[in-house]
Amino acid sequence: MLTTLLRDSRALAALAVPLILTQLAQVALTTTDTVMMGLLGTRELAAGGLALVIFNQLRTMGVGLVTSVGNQIAAAGARAEQAEQAEAERTAGRDDDGRGHAQEEAHEEMRGIVRASLALATLAGLAGAVLMILIGQALPWLGQDAAVADRAQTMLFALAPGLLPCLWFQAIRQFTVGMRRPQALLRITVASVAVNAGLNWVLIHGTWGLPRMGLTGVGVATSSVYVLTCIALYVSARKDGALAPLLALDVMKADPAVLRRLLRLGLPIAATYGSEAGFFSLTALMAGSFGPAALAAHTAVNQLVYIVFQVAVGLSHAASINVSRELAVGRYEDAGRIKNTALACAAAVMTVVGVVYLTLPELVLAPFLESGSGQALTIATHLLVVTAFLQFFDCAQNIGVGLLRGLDDTRSGFRITLIGYWAVGLPAAWLLAYALELDTLGIWLGLLTGLATTAVLLLRRYAQSLTTRSARHTPLTAT
Repeated sequence: MLTTLLRDSRALAALAVPLILTQLAQVALTTTDTVMMGLLGTRELAAGGLALVIFNQLRTMGVGLVTSVGNQIAAAGARAEQAEQAEAERTAGRDDDGRGHAQEEAHEEMRGIVRASLALATLAGLAGAVLMILIGQALPWLGQDAAVADRAQTMLFALAPGLLPCLWFQAIRQFTVGMRRPQALLRITVASVAVNAGLNWVLIHGTWGLPRMGLTGVGVATSSVYVLTCIALYVSARKDGALAPLLALDVMKADPAVLRRLLRLGLPIAATYGSEAGFFSLTALMAGSFGPAALAAHTAVNQLVYIVFQVAVGLSHAASINVSRELAVGRYEDAGRIKNTALACAAAVMTVVGVVYLTLPELVLAPFLESGSGQALTIATHLLVVTAFLQFFDCAQNIGVGLLRGLDDTRSGFRITLIGYWAVGLPAAWLLAYALELDTLGIWLGLLTGLATTAVLLLRRYAQSLTTRSARHTPLTAT
């Protein structure tokens, strides 16, 4: 049993580790922007933060639209490998080789998926950019300070062009992950952190003869980095012999049926991502009602959770891709083990992190709260105790969403997260924080309750769906 777990863990880690490191590098990218904006002043930080919240909400939902691409590519690749193996066995000892036909069919299917994903990313990028600008224009009507709203609008104009190359990058990223060749992602993302910091500094302060752009420079730098990373990933894929033949850019030839399939799978994922972001944003507003110290503590601990959450994201994506591959060729028992392996890996990491939270809280909080923060530091220390347990469920629910995505079941994930976040988590947070007067601690206990409910329901749904599919003995096929 232990030998099998270790073997499966190594196989999962081969895909998960590059994805986890890539996610952490992306966190460093947004953190750099925040630090640079903070150096400009409080009003610039407020305006820039507001603009980034709007941008990230639309970006996250756009990413959700193309997330299923990796699963579709993985399933097609697994079916191709199975067909080639069967053809090789049938033609063993003979001069003719019929394997080329099965391989070409699979390649054409994957080219169609890539073509449709880029078309979908194009539509989402253009629509999102327009919506971003319109939201910026509406900020004064939403009760925002006039000076802050004006600065935020200017930055949104600079960020809007970056959404399209950002979503192109994500479509190509999902393609490379589905092919289980994500190594270039990490190198490109790490390099983008340094490029982003340099561009921020140059454009903010107007060095090397360039105009001094201030806060707008952060937006221009961010959009420029998205363009550069998209080009870098495309060039890298073109140099990869396994990826280049499948990277179809003729989006005008996208098959409407494939486009509809990706949209059918992607819309619930986008809604799930948007729902989760909205849930956590609302709890931040609740924390703010208890004063600046409570909001500062909530923000610091939430950032820690967000950083650690990237481990869950990497494991979730890797588990999802592997489930798609196993089910495409009817290996249900292996698909069941993937769930156990992903949860075991997550539990191991979260245990180590939880021990650090409980034994060294001030050290963990030092980058976010000064030692003289007083009340904020005390509140944050108490919240870390809850977080030490909360992160197990946060990680498990994200893995559950990924596992269901591996089944092409994105709607169940969306419905269950609505129940867990909004029907259980939010009422629990309100009851504990306000009715029982536990303040910010109550909010986080409510978060724990909601995430635990979501995790249990998602994992149960996966087990039930897998059992049903196994009983039918029907491999997962593209629909």
